Amino acid sequence: MTKSLIRNVVTLGGWTLLSRGAGFARDILMANYLGAGAVSDAFFVAQSLPNMFRRFFAEGAFNQAFVPMFAKKVEAGEDAQGFAQEAFNGMAWLLVVFTILGTVAMPSLVWAMASGFAGDERFDLAVIYGRIGFSYILFISLVALVSGVLVTKGRFTEAGFVPVLMNLAFIAAMWLADWQGWNMGMTLAWTLPLTGVMQFGFVWFSARAAGHTFTLGWPRWSADLKRLAIIAGPAILAGGVVQINLLVGRQVASHTEGAVTWLSFADRLYQLPLGVVGIAIGTALLPDLSRRLRAGDAEGGRASLNRGAEFALALTIPAAVALVVIALPLVQVLFQRGAFGSDDAANTALALAAYGLGLPAFVLHKVFQPLYYAREDTRSPFRYALWSMVVNLAFAVGMMPVIGFMAAALATTVSGWVMVWQLWRGSRTMGPEAHFDARFRARIWRIVAAALVMGFVLWAAALLLGPALDAARWRWLALGALVASGIISYFGFGTLIGAFRLTEFKSALRRKRA
Repeated sequence: MTKSLIRNVVTLGGWTLLSRGAGFARDILMANYLGAGAVSDAFFVAQSLPNMFRRFFAEGAFNQAFVPMFAKKVEAGEDAQGFAQEAFNGMAWLLVVFTILGTVAMPSLVWAMASGFAGDERFDLAVIYGRIGFSYILFISLVALVSGVLVTKGRFTEAGFVPVLMNLAFIAAMWLADWQGWNMGMTLAWTLPLTGVMQFGFVWFSARAAGHTFTLGWPRWSADLKRLAIIAGPAILAGGVVQINLLVGRQVASHTEGAVTWLSFADRLYQLPLGVVGIAIGTALLPDLSRRLRAGDAEGGRASLNRGAEFALALTIPAAVALVVIALPLVQVLFQRGAFGSDDAANTALALAAYGLGLPAFVLHKVFQPLYYAREDTRSPFRYALWSMVVNLAFAVGMMPVIGFMAAALATTVSGWVMVWQLWRGSRTMGPEAHFDARFRARIWRIVAAALVMGFVLWAAALLLGPALDAARWRWLALGALVASGIISYFGFGTLIGAFRLTEFKSALRRKRA
């Protein structure tokens, strides 16, 4: 059972790695063409609006309630297709109305996201880009629902390819715009809703191949849909709290030109390990725990949680150390070119290091939250999110006069650790499936020790490779050597002290290929 879970995590993680790789190529092109100025700030705010509400309606709330209910219906042999169709209809019509209202109210939404734009060209550009791209929320939210069906049915490859498609579309659009001489900001704005249509078409046909066909119809207020709304309600509120944290960060950053772009590029980098490991763990763990709890398999649930957490932290803790220690070389090599200068790179690196400190917390969110959602408990995470919001708001606003835009990044990290502590503390009243076993407790400190040794090696290697990292001809090769030194030192020392066995990673990869 745990082998199946890790296999699914590796599959999702592999697709996420490919997506993040394509995302890096996309961001490198954006940095080159736009730099960190009015157009890039405006586009990132406009893009974040539908993505923020997507997490509010779909991935962060609705799906957390939908997936456990759908998984249990599949396990019990009930009408899972009918339930999925009802949820599809309800979400579709709700989002059609919301899309229209949001497009009309775009100036107010931009001001709520980035009031620091008021009075300069960034505000008008963000309103234009936002109105063009806001319909993305309709398509990507339906994509999230259909992907939940695919994941529950074990179709992880199809669900994992969706973000890859988006990044490839943006890369192609920027190349085409550069070739044809189109306005780059407008090209990116129109590409956003186009990718939503492409992504929805892909998952719709994938679901149809898996035996689930979705057609648009009037929503029916059935008993299942009522229960879904009751369960999803607190999760939607919790998602709203998370998005308020995002709003606070954007507001702080909007008062410094370029800061929205710096934070956005730093966010892209720390999202790589978060997506490859954390999101994959959470996505695979939720339906697995839901089925285990319905079947009364507490020991199986505990094994899933422990091996999932162990696997996640064995990859995330060293990634966090690396993001802190070599933040500047990473940003310089990846983004510093064209319109993106050395000051932009330095500020992005500062934000990246701040996010890196919180990376294990963000991953642990994905590990602990399924314990609640699998029990259809969405109220506890909501309460915890409220306290995290208070911490985030107090830190960001209180520290902004002292450290400027960096307050937004550090507030995210601090509130993230507060959220983890609350999730862990709340899980103490659950059954044995919510507790760490002896193997996890023995290994976690060894993982931390191996990561610290790797951090020292990276620091020394960065000093030695400094001249090569600054040379245009050698920078990519030098960065590769720097990363390789970290990988070799971490896995070598970790194996030596018993933090993990390399055969465990190899077997997971073999199962993925199989």
